[in-house]
This record gives sequence, C-alpha cells and structure tokens, in this order.
Amino acid sequence: MGASVKISDYIVEEAKTVSKALNRSVAGQIEYWAKLGKLSEENPDLNHVFIKDILLAKEEVANDKLEDFVA
Repeated sequence: MGASVKISDYIVEEAKTVSKALNRSVAGQIEYWAKLGKLSEENPDLNHVFIKDILLAKEEVANDKLEDFVA
C-alpha cells in the first residue's frame, strides 16, 4: 500500500489540468512526473523525449506490440 505524501496545492492543480488533457488520474499524472524526474536524474545524458520513447517501447514489448523496423 502507498504512503500518504503531502504535495503542494500548486502541483495538484497543475496535475488536474494536465491529467484531464492526457486522460490520466491526478495521482497517475503526478506518478508519471515523478517517474520521468527520477529517470532524468539517473540518466542526465538522455533528454526527456528519449526517456518517454524508452518507456513507450518497454510497454510495447510487455504488450507484444512489436513491429519490424523499416529504414
């Protein structure tokens, strides 16, 4: 079970706006931002878009949604 965490009203309000646009829950949006931030700190040489692409690719592999690469 997750622990309760105090988050600023500003972050919650921002997450409400973005979560609606991206069809996520507020908690899901905040978790996503936390995951991206953690991965960015662990991999300072990778940019945001590259990290998002890695996360997407991992989900595609997990859900057997692979396609052949065509150059």
